[in-house]
Amino acid sequence: MQAMLRVDLHQHLWTAPLIEALAARRHLPLVRVERDVPILHLAGERPYAIELAGEAPGRRAALLDHDGVEQAVIALSSPLGIEALEREEAEPLLAAYEAGVRDLREGFRWWGAVALNPPAAEEVDGVLERGAVGVSLPAGALASVEGVACMAPVLARLEQREAPLLVHPGPSPWSPPPREARLGDPLWWPALTGYVAELQASWLAFVAVGRRAHPRLRVVFAALAGGAPLLAERLTSRGGPSLDADPLTFYESSSHGEAALIALAGIVGAEQLLYGSDRPVAEPSVRPREGPLGRDALAERSAGLIESRVPLEAAR
Repeated sequence: MQAMLRVDLHQHLWTAPLIEALAARRHLPLVRVERDVPILHLAGERPYAIELAGEAPGRRAALLDHDGVEQAVIALSSPLGIEALEREEAEPLLAAYEAGVRDLREGFRWWGAVALNPPAAEEVDGVLERGAVGVSLPAGALASVEGVACMAPVLARLEQREAPLLVHPGPSPWSPPPREARLGDPLWWPALTGYVAELQASWLAFVAVGRRAHPRLRVVFAALAGGAPLLAERLTSRGGPSLDADPLTFYESSSHGEAALIALAGIVGAEQLLYGSDRPVAEPSVRPREGPLGRDALAERSAGLIESRVPLEAAR
């Protein structure tokens, strides 16, 4: 029997075109080179040093085998806030991101990214026709009922094209400004506070109104949606909707291990859990063990998510 393809749905890659585009900017987000080290500056977070040697495509390709997968899907890091910029600022940076990922060697694919000020359905068609597996959106764009309504053109086009959506932490044009970073904050502080809050709010908004409006949309929440499904009983007790079985909503595993996977599987079912690592931000945390919550099973289900898409002509 032929082995099934195993896919990591959630990686990032600092490519030369994107770093160069950020280095040319005068306003956040931007990169400044200090002693030959690119330093990333963005709103709400402490400066971050980009390790160029570890970002070399050859080095990252070698890690696929180490991680036990055959493919990784690269996403724009939405906490940068690129999608939320004014369109004339966002478009050159999005083009630089795409230029860096479109021609990567075998073993890599990529999530499309689109400007949100304002959202435009035709941009979904563009990135899909250029080879993206789907579209990644910042969770802040979907973190309210109004946000889901604002994103309706993009969500509807993804639904028509049967292309998946990845919901990743990050702001939108209508998100509140981030809390100012403080030198005393641990480096992990945003990932355990703002990121989690954005993911939980986007999941709650999607459960409340998004799924009803987009019944055929396949959506993947990064990092287990910040654990939001574990709030299902509290949601119901406060008058919210009950959490019905939803075969088209998925949760990728990045930054979580066995305890979180077991807990979430008890709420949404093991078949809804997929594999993501969040490299290079985090090391893979799911162990290569047997069973529906092991790395291989999660990564094989991830492969199934990205294989089908309706051509533009058929969608019309």
